[in-house]
Amino acid sequence: MIKNIINISKLIRCNGIGVIPTDTIYGVAASALSKKTVSRAYKILKRNPKKPFIILIGSIKDLAIFGVKIDKSTENILKKLWPGKVSVILPIKAKKFEYLHREAKTLAFRLPKKKTLISLLKKTGPLISTSANPQGKKPAQSILEAKKYFGDQIDFYIRGGKMISLPSTLVEIKRGQVNVLRKGATENI
Repeated sequence: MIKNIINISKLIRCNGIGVIPTDTIYGVAASALSKKTVSRAYKILKRNPKKPFIILIGSIKDLAIFGVKIDKSTENILKKLWPGKVSVILPIKAKKFEYLHREAKTLAFRLPKKKTLISLLKKTGPLISTSANPQGKKPAQSILEAKKYFGDQIDFYIRGGKMISLPSTLVEIKRGQVNVLRKGATENI
């Protein structure tokens, strides 16, 4: 598996876009730090250009890459939620990341629990992620379904068996309180 992670990380660092098994469902993933690749992902997915992607991170420290500053209360909440199947919306003020936050000035971040995914993130840096389907279609539960959606528009596909799960739970933290915006794969909030 290590050799595979090295090969995948090279593809991602060369602006590749792939379908990978996440800790919830198959996701379309690419470098969050490449404006060109993010733009290409929007086109492939036929995604609403005002709808930001979730950002997968390999460590809570990765939030600093995006200029996200969190207070002690928020940090304590994040440590309870992460690693896990929870995406947390946090404010982002850095103008250079407008191509990610799409004028929303917030991004949803997730620190997954899956060890192979964390290993990949340590090599690639933060990744954009969304379910493996064109907007409005059912998320792919297998690589075969993902290939039917995207074919050779996607640079690589990583098999993870059949994945039947809900997407991540989406929350925001305001004044020390966790507000659930979308119920998903985790129920312990």
